[in-house]
Amino acid sequence: MRVKNAKFEISAVNKKQYPKGVLPEIVLVGKSNVGKSSFINTMLNRKSLARTSNTPGKTRQINFYNIDEIFYFVDLPGYGFSKMSKKEKIISGRYIEEYLEEGKNIAVIVLLLDIRHDPTEDDMLMYDYILRSNLPFIVVTNKADKIAITKVDGEVERIKNQLGISYSTILPFSSERKIYTEKVWEEIEKYL
Repeated sequence: MRVKNAKFEISAVNKKQYPKGVLPEIVLVGKSNVGKSSFINTMLNRKSLARTSNTPGKTRQINFYNIDEIFYFVDLPGYGFSKMSKKEKIISGRYIEEYLEEGKNIAVIVLLLDIRHDPTEDDMLMYDYILRSNLPFIVVTNKADKIAITKVDGEVERIKNQLGISYSTILPFSSERKIYTEKVWEEIEKYL
């Protein structure tokens, strides 16, 4: 996909603030340090459209990125950040749940996992929630640059088995190598 004009549109904390209209939404979910912002920047071939940080848990609102007036990337707050207070986790969880229940234009959910690690308990809860929602989804295993390229397929298969995925797509990804970007776009485009 060739992206010509990607822009940050709005941060929202409730449905009244979501963008109006009918553009399809590609929803990004994952734990706080999985690299959702880097994923956005890599997919859009931009260096800093989505702000990245060495400190996980910076995204506390729902961020909408308008892509060529054709669709949105919707970056939900990361889950599982241990330094977030219990109250902040509850509030953040409500944002996520309300959006996933009330979002009218969700085309596909992209669950980002860290290819180097087993899915966490929070990852499994989110995965179960996505399954119960009956919304289409793909799983992207980020940080593939952190392991030997010869091990990538095996690690993807390991995570696929842990999740019990037999019918949905699971793909490797690397913001550093950028070699998997086209395959991820191909999969996303099926839902646009």
